[in-house]
Amino acid sequence: MLPQEDAAFARWDEPTRSCLLALRQLLLDADPLVNATVKYGMPCYCYGKTAFCYLWTDKKTNDPYILFVEGRHLDHPELEAGDRARMKILRVDPRKDIPVERVRTVLQAALDLYRQGIVKARTR
Repeated sequence: MLPQEDAAFARWDEPTRSCLLALRQLLLDADPLVNATVKYGMPCYCYGKTAFCYLWTDKKTNDPYILFVEGRHLDHPELEAGDRARMKILRVDPRKDIPVERVRTVLQAALDLYRQGIVKARTR
């Protein structure tokens, strides 16, 4: 893990930190072109060189979520747009088991946007 990534995850207490770290691993395992960085102080995951999602927490509940940059192209009942025009989030309750299959399903749909060229990705 990069030092700035360590710092980004260190700000959270348990069980939120463990949940975010588990989500991080699911993201990194999803595709060989997925890589981690930190943008705007948030853990950011890129497909090649294009940011496709972030990990963050809700300001009120402190519950983690995955923010999908091109969420407007994703149609899944668990995704929330809120007042965002482009992005959608997938909330995860850190006090329960992570719904791994649900996360993987949405994650693969998001990655397919880039793989299929629906959203342009810089891979080099």
